[in-house]
Amino acid sequence: MFSKVLVANRGEIAIRVFRTLREMGIASVAVYSEADRDALFVAHADEAYLIGPGPATESYLKADTVIEVARRAGAEAIHPGYGFLAENAAFAAACAEAGITFIGPPPSAIDAMGSKIGARALMKDAGVPIVPGVTDPVHTVDDARGIAEDIGYPIAVKAAAGGGGKGFRVALTPADLEDAFEGARREAEKFFADTIVYLERYLPEPRHVEIQILADTHGDCVWLGERDCSVQRRHQKLVEETPSPVVSEDLRRRMGEASVRAAKAVGYASAGTLEYLVSGEEFFFLEMNTRIQVEHTVTEMVTGMDLIREMIRIAAGEPLGISQDDVRPRGHAFECRINAEDAANRFLPAPAEITAYREPSGPGVRVDSGVRAGSVIAEIYDPMVAKLIVWDTDRETARRRMLRALGEYVVEGPATLIPFHRWLLELPEFIAGGACHAEVARLADAPTPIPAAASPATAIPGDPAPDAEPQVVRTVTAEVDGRRFAVRLSIPQSHAGGGAGPAVPQKRKRDRSGGGHHGGAAPEAVVTPMQGTVLRVLVAEGQEVAQGTVLCIVEAMKMENEVLAHQPGTVHQLSVAEGDAVQAGQVIAIVS
Repeated sequence: MFSKVLVANRGEIAIRVFRTLREMGIASVAVYSEADRDALFVAHADEAYLIGPGPATESYLKADTVIEVARRAGAEAIHPGYGFLAENAAFAAACAEAGITFIGPPPSAIDAMGSKIGARALMKDAGVPIVPGVTDPVHTVDDARGIAEDIGYPIAVKAAAGGGGKGFRVALTPADLEDAFEGARREAEKFFADTIVYLERYLPEPRHVEIQILADTHGDCVWLGERDCSVQRRHQKLVEETPSPVVSEDLRRRMGEASVRAAKAVGYASAGTLEYLVSGEEFFFLEMNTRIQVEHTVTEMVTGMDLIREMIRIAAGEPLGISQDDVRPRGHAFECRINAEDAANRFLPAPAEITAYREPSGPGVRVDSGVRAGSVIAEIYDPMVAKLIVWDTDRETARRRMLRALGEYVVEGPATLIPFHRWLLELPEFIAGGACHAEVARLADAPTPIPAAASPATAIPGDPAPDAEPQVVRTVTAEVDGRRFAVRLSIPQSHAGGGAGPAVPQKRKRDRSGGGHHGGAAPEAVVTPMQGTVLRVLVAEGQEVAQGTVLCIVEAMKMENEVLAHQPGTVHQLSVAEGDAVQAGQVIAIVS
C-alpha cells in the first residue's frame, strides 16, 4: 500500500479523498493555485504546494508541474479526482513513466472510452446497445445533412471527445442542423481541443441512468447498482438518486451485466461509470466516465462502501474484496448539487464571497463541501459549493429528509440552487418519479421566478413591483405571553445593513424576455448578466434583430451563457468582440 498520495484537484473532491487517505493511514499532499491559497481543502492535507496562477490552464491542468510536485513531495501515487486531469490518458501515461501510480484506469482504457465515436464502436462489438447513429466522424454540414436524413430527426450533434454536456447540440428539424453542428464543433474545440463530431438519433424524453462498476487488475469486475441522473439543465446534472424510480429489476440486471462486459472489453481497472439513455425497458450506451463521478456519494450511501478507498486499493494491486453476490444495496439516497447559480435567472453563475455558512446535519445526512464562511466562489472555477446527500429507508422518506436538510442549509453571499431544489422536490411530477424536464427547461430558457411555494421558509406574501428596490428577508424573534415566535421581515436592500440574522434575497419579478437588460441601464441597453469572457459575437452593428435574438455568448464558470436582445430593434454601439473580458452589468450594445 502507498505511504503518501498527491491529490491533483481542489475543493470538495480533494477533501473527500484526503479524508479516506487519513482513515487508511496514508499521508496526503495538496496542490493549489494562487487563487486557492486560502481555500479550505489546502488545510486538510498533510502537505501543500503552490503550482501556479489561478486559471486552471496555468495550474491544475499543468501535468508536468503536478508530476514534479509529486516527485518533490515523495508521493508514490496521484489521485486525480474528477475534472481537470482525471480523464487525461497522456497524464496517466506520464505518471507511469515517472514511476508514480495513477489512481485510475490504465491509459489504454481512458483512450478507448475518451472518443465517443470509438467507444460506440467498441460497445457495439461488446454487445452493449447503442443509440442509432454513425460511429465515423462527420466533417461538414453537408455531410451531416445526408446522414441526418438517413437517421431521422431529431438529431443530436455530439463532440467525439465531449462530456458533461459540452459539445452537445440538438437539431429538431433540418433548419436547425447548421447551428447545432457549428455550436457543437465550437464547444468541442474550446473544451477539448478537438473539433470532431458525430451524429446520433436524439431521444426526446429518455431517462439518464448510469451503472457504477469496480474492476481490479486481476480480471474481476462487479456492478454496484444504478443512479438516476435525469434531472438536468443544459445537460448538466442537478439531482441524482439511487435506485432509479423507473428501472425494473430485470432492466437493472441487464444494464449491470452489459456494464461489466463493457469494462472488460477495454481492460478497465478502477472505479468507473457506464451512462445509458433509458426508454421503457430499453437502454442505450451513452458514454463511459473513466473516473470517480460527482454523484458517487449516493452509491456509497446505499451500499456502505467507500469507493475512493476501493480505487486506492485497486491501484495498489489488491483484488476486489467483494463478489457480485455481496452487493446488496439498501434504502434510497438523493444528492442535490448546491451550485452557486441563480435558477430564477436561467441558472446563471453567481460567483461571490460566502458571508455566512451553516451545513445541515442529523440522521442520514451527509455534506461533501469545500467551503466555509469567507470562502470565495471564483468565476474561474466550477460553481459547486457543496453536495448535499441524504439516505433513508425508501424514496419518499428520503425525499422528506432532503427537504428537511435543505431547510437547515444556510449559504449567504452567492445565490445558490437551494431554493430550486426545495421547489423541485415538492413538484407532484418529481414525487411521482418524473424527471421534470419541462419544468427545469422553463427555468433554464428564461428568467423565471421560483414559485413562492418552493421556498416556504423565505417567501413572503405579496410581490414587489417590477421596478421596486430589491428586498431582503431578516428573521427576528419575539416572545408573546411566554411563547417564542420567529418573524420574517421584508426590508429594502439599502436599509438591510449588517444586522444579525440571516438575510435571504427576496423573490422579485423579473423580465421574462430572456434579454440582458438591467434596470440600472438605459431601457435600450443590453448588458452582460455576469462576469466572464466573450466567446462569440453573433450580430453586427446596424443589424435588425427580433426579441430573443442571441447577441453574444459569454463564458463564465465553465458555462456558456447567451445574452439576448430584450426587445426588437436595430443594434447600435456594439462594444464587445470575441475574447473580451466583461463585467456584470456592462453594456454591450443598444437595441432600439
